[in-house]
Amino acid sequence: MATLHSLAVLSSPTPTSRSFQPPPRSISGLASWAVYGSANSLFNGQSFHVAHLRFAPVRRSSQASRPIIMMVKPTIQFIQGTDEQTIPDVRLTKSKDGTNGVAIFTFDQPSVFDSSGEVGEITGFYMIDEEGILQSVDVSAKFINGKPSQIEARYVMRSPREWDRFMRFMERYSNENGLKFIKK
Repeated sequence: MATLHSLAVLSSPTPTSRSFQPPPRSISGLASWAVYGSANSLFNGQSFHVAHLRFAPVRRSSQASRPIIMMVKPTIQFIQGTDEQTIPDVRLTKSKDGTNGVAIFTFDQPSVFDSSGEVGEITGFYMIDEEGILQSVDVSAKFINGKPSQIEARYVMRSPREWDRFMRFMERYSNENGLKFIKK
């Protein structure tokens, strides 16, 4: 990323007349801009010319510059900002042609029920990792004797790209939480 260090003005601003002015010129590839008056306008602009810009030399360290990667712990949330502590059972289905698939997450006794009254309402299903957020609103709760006992969330993938992105999330999430893939 380049940073502009200094900008010098060649001369003080001078008013322009209402006569014809030549078009802006280019000085070393940079335009010298002028504001021209018009007989039909009440605006009396002033002409400004920018002198040749001097850039400070870029100092390079002996190490090659590398992009900074933010590491975010992969988490699942039902209320934004509140991580779900319960590890889900995950079932995957994929079409034979590989164009779409569905992931079904089942949470037995999720911790969101403990904090939902204090923090807020369940607003969706959010899978968060270093690449961003995958989200779904297909969330249902199951109740036994009037008390919440289970949450089931469905995440639908409609393209191979969405499938690959989901699998990258699941790989990170499973490594963080000790999940294993069992093919049936």
